Amino acid sequence: MDASVARASGSLRKRAKARSKALRMPLMPSLQQRRLQCHLVFMLGDILAIFAGFFVAGFIRQGVVTESTMILPQLVLPVYLTIALYNDAYSLNSLSSTTHSVSRALLALGLSIAVITFITFYARSAADYSRGQFTIGVVLSALFVLVNRVLMRRVVRWRCGVSVINQLVIDDGGPSISLPGAFHVSAQSFALTPALDDPNALDRIGMIIRNADRVVISSVAERRACWSIILKGANVAGEVVDDTVLELSAQGARIAGGHGLLLVSVGPMGLRDRIQKRLLDAFVAGSALLALSPIMLLVALAIKLEDGGPVFFVQRRVGRGNRFFPIFKFRSMSVNRVGRNGTQSASKDDKRITRVGKLIRSTSIDELPQLLNVLRGDMSLVGPRPHATGSLAGTKLFWEVDQRYWERHALKPGLTGLAQVRGYRGATDCETDLTQRLYADLEYLHGWSLWRDIWIMLLTVRVVVHSRAF
Repeated sequence: MDASVARASGSLRKRAKARSKALRMPLMPSLQQRRLQCHLVFMLGDILAIFAGFFVAGFIRQGVVTESTMILPQLVLPVYLTIALYNDAYSLNSLSSTTHSVSRALLALGLSIAVITFITFYARSAADYSRGQFTIGVVLSALFVLVNRVLMRRVVRWRCGVSVINQLVIDDGGPSISLPGAFHVSAQSFALTPALDDPNALDRIGMIIRNADRVVISSVAERRACWSIILKGANVAGEVVDDTVLELSAQGARIAGGHGLLLVSVGPMGLRDRIQKRLLDAFVAGSALLALSPIMLLVALAIKLEDGGPVFFVQRRVGRGNRFFPIFKFRSMSVNRVGRNGTQSASKDDKRITRVGKLIRSTSIDELPQLLNVLRGDMSLVGPRPHATGSLAGTKLFWEVDQRYWERHALKPGLTGLAQVRGYRGATDCETDLTQRLYADLEYLHGWSLWRDIWIMLLTVRVVVHSRAF
């Protein structure tokens, strides 16, 4: 009997260990970099195809390839690549559909030839080139581009597999649904609970869906609203199974696997936007760290000399996709009085704040180490400010004031944001202090642009020193 109990106990421990390991491990590999690699291979293939077309044309017409022969593809290529980038020739649709890929590439080539012909006609330089050679070059380039696009399907299949997007189906007690090429997980098996009052539960969900491009939730009706809010803050295209879509033919929905899927969320930024934002973050944060390093070293020395405690204060905050990350700040409070969970916000006459801390908080210098968070990829220069899980607005936790609070985590948190430049910062003594920031954060999510980020960074200079920093 004892041996039986021991075996059962050992089995339970193994299951618990495997389950814990499964929760820590990514469920699926990220396809984002692989898709980008495929786009680059497509682009390189197009460039070679166009050069090859005009190279062969020059050899056919003249029996030799001269320097002037290769000027033609150099004129066509910049125009072609510009048009192709904007007409969907390098997109998810082009990776998943050969017909779409070929048609968009040939359309871009045709438009670029028309533009070059128009420019050379008005510049009166058409006489410098052989019309016959140019025509043959165009035809051969189109043929080579077509062949390149068809052959590249093998590259896409090799790098991305059956589907170019990661589709995840989470079964939370709803109708059974099967989608081709999708990953399927059981919410019960992975301990996934859409509990909006439990940041740890949201962190587990964020770990599971972190590499997903589309998430489909099959849940019982009473939990769909919670899943919807979570998906809105997950930076993915999110859908919940709702068979009433079949009856109503609702807009913003689709039918797959014999079920109706209601579209409830979509990532606020596409790949091109994310690349632009990341390049801006890396350039500005790296430059700022180099320029401000003397000030940061002096501050670190002052903190160390004042009480001998650690220079940095590290706290767990909620980031993109409702996942936790460690935020870095210069320590501004006494070591034994530092609030780790953020339940107690600093007040104007807070006894916990040191003399050095008072200065660096009033000038926002205490936030400078977050430039390291930006370089690590945990944060962005501009975005909703990250909060601690114990932060209170009045007597309520932030998410208890408004459940839309979780939606603000669709983007990386920022060093500054729209709420901050509007003056919504400092302690949250009442619920209104939070709702003002939340509305500004949601407005930022729904209207992102690179120029707006730059504008917010410029406006931040005005509020670096502020009366509500204590």
